[in-house]
Amino acid sequence: MNIIRHWLQHPRARLIALMGLVLVAPLCLRAAMGWSDPLGYLSDLGIGSLLVVLLHRRPWWLALPVLLVWGLFTVATAELVSAVGRLPNAADLNYLIDPQFLDKSTSGSFAQPWLAASLLSGLLVWLLCQWAGRGQPAPRLPHSAWAAPVLLLVTHWGAQYLHPTDADQWQLFNLPHQLLAAGVGDVQMRAEEWLEGDVVDVPPQMAGLTQLDLDGQQLLGAPGRARNVLIITLEGIPGAYVGVNRQALHSSYQENLMPNLSRWAERGMNTPDYVLHSHQTIRGLYAMLCGDYDKLDNGTPKGVEMLTQTERNQACLPAQLRQHGFATHYLQGAGLRFMAKDKIMPHIGFDATHGLEWFSNSNYLEFPWGKDDKAFFEGALDYVGQLKKQKQPWMLTLLTVGTHQPYSAPEEYLQRYDTAKQAAVGYLDDALGQFLDGLERQGILKDTLVVITSDESHGIDGVRLASSWGFNLTLAPEQDQLPRVKQGVYGHVDLSTSILDYFSLPVPPSLSGRSLFRDYASGREIMSYTNGKLRYHDGQGTLTECDFQQRCRYYSSAGFIADRATFAGQYGGLRARQISARAEALDRTLLRTPLNQRYQFGSPAIIPLQAQIKDDWADNLIGAQYLEMPKGSQTRVRLTVRSLDPQEKVYILLKAKELEQDVPLGLPEEMLVTGDQPLEMNFSFDNPESRKAFSFHLLGYGVGAIEVSDFTVITEDPGQPESLDDIPDEAIVHSS
Repeated sequence: MNIIRHWLQHPRARLIALMGLVLVAPLCLRAAMGWSDPLGYLSDLGIGSLLVVLLHRRPWWLALPVLLVWGLFTVATAELVSAVGRLPNAADLNYLIDPQFLDKSTSGSFAQPWLAASLLSGLLVWLLCQWAGRGQPAPRLPHSAWAAPVLLLVTHWGAQYLHPTDADQWQLFNLPHQLLAAGVGDVQMRAEEWLEGDVVDVPPQMAGLTQLDLDGQQLLGAPGRARNVLIITLEGIPGAYVGVNRQALHSSYQENLMPNLSRWAERGMNTPDYVLHSHQTIRGLYAMLCGDYDKLDNGTPKGVEMLTQTERNQACLPAQLRQHGFATHYLQGAGLRFMAKDKIMPHIGFDATHGLEWFSNSNYLEFPWGKDDKAFFEGALDYVGQLKKQKQPWMLTLLTVGTHQPYSAPEEYLQRYDTAKQAAVGYLDDALGQFLDGLERQGILKDTLVVITSDESHGIDGVRLASSWGFNLTLAPEQDQLPRVKQGVYGHVDLSTSILDYFSLPVPPSLSGRSLFRDYASGREIMSYTNGKLRYHDGQGTLTECDFQQRCRYYSSAGFIADRATFAGQYGGLRARQISARAEALDRTLLRTPLNQRYQFGSPAIIPLQAQIKDDWADNLIGAQYLEMPKGSQTRVRLTVRSLDPQEKVYILLKAKELEQDVPLGLPEEMLVTGDQPLEMNFSFDNPESRKAFSFHLLGYGVGAIEVSDFTVITEDPGQPESLDDIPDEAIVHSS
């Protein structure tokens, strides 16, 4: 005990405790989490040494708030990266003073509980040293100590400038450093705009990104012989998992996680340089099925915006094929209400839209989103068998969910692979292989155009552009006339055009892109937004990448996806704004503004309830996810929920989240609904700053079923005199 007291009273104990907290702890965290990029360690040392020189010899009551905020930043980073794979941004900082967020963060729900415990222990040791050494002056640091953080942060900046990397932001920065760099970047951009004076930003040329291009040489001399269309969409699978793609692009990634998919790829036409334009399933499906870029930011998905359209939706692939005599079907392994797919899919032309409720076969393992992949594909094979009996040609789009977080797989797969994610991918691969073998045995492949792709990419650590790297494997009856490797840059925006072109059907001019069944003599422009980076290829050998610091780096790269590219320089100012302007123009192809749109997410559907709520996302009862609300606007909500069993009580909760973090709406935690007492609610809230990725979560539990007959969401200028009660139903956006 005396030894501890003696150490605590040592003149340098306060300095050592501070250095242990802000220097040693972050380095240990980074090593433990596997974020082992040298620039990340440099960032931690730079910010840690800055805190040391700023806080050493300061009164404890002045230093403590700074250390608490720094600790919250550290915990928030670890939790958000663990949950959704991204670094917090400025908008997330509001939640650090949100009582609901703090209550949840201190209730034992940490993904990394050891981190919070370690930081708290380090903070207590520092406070003990402060208390034990009270009245004794701490030794001064040499003036040269200020050079350490400056040198470290400047070295970090220089390394980023001279040797840019595609690593994720949390591997390169800690949160305070990233916010500091973003602030400096914003000041620099404003300075550049001021120096440019009266230079006017000219609207960018958009034809290369939005036009329909069917000028290429056809691969088939006649309309395709297939009678049907089958699109198989695999949740989150990157193009690097396909062996043909790795070979064609000379990828350094060689792990063969999907041997069955790679085996089938040897028999079909593969497009290695295939671009996924964004994250999130609903955005990928929209780009695939409607021939248009979804939002290249976190704005309202265009699939939701499409509910306001009565003409553009008729240009989507399902609607076009339906007009030409196809029966159109959509089947996924999860419930349909999440992200409003129960409304979006019928609206864009699917005759039949089914989710989890369609399946009668049992799961092989417990999975919160719905069907595990083996059970899903067994059900899907039965579905195809039913379609085969019909005389009418058909289109079927399938979506798996098993390789979505949280990754689930049988124990034998978990034992075979290093991580649960890899095990889930291996389980999907075996299930897909059995499904394709089953299609071949039934003779489906003889008269069906099969396209296997993914909605988005869950990325691969250390693989360049893996978050944007998709794949397109096409199996056609006339396979001998198609190349095994399709040259050129393509993406999801090309899929609808390609399938219509295969059948020699007219392609609506409102669709974008090229046909995979044609060869083109020149390059093409294409964009993506993944992992917080906006990327643009000009079709002439230059790929530009713009990051959160609003700085753009450009590379010499013949295609979009490549294992490596030659860094050619960087810029900001007017040229950088032109890249952003292209993305903003693509974002507004459906609606020019998110203001004054009235969305109706309610329906007369009967929704059975569970005995308890297990997950805010998987158990969501309505599809109002990832909405955009402009700065200065007001959002109003009207809600009506009815219990369909007059004898039973059910309980309803309404939550809101922005960028996956809870937003308090001031509503009761739970609300009772009975057959005699429906829940009717009108409320509104202001949006002092723009909101992106804003989601409503309507949750319920109890016995019986409910009907959410009304869930209206309106975002408009707060000066609008109209109230929700004055809005006639026909003025509200409904699905078809």
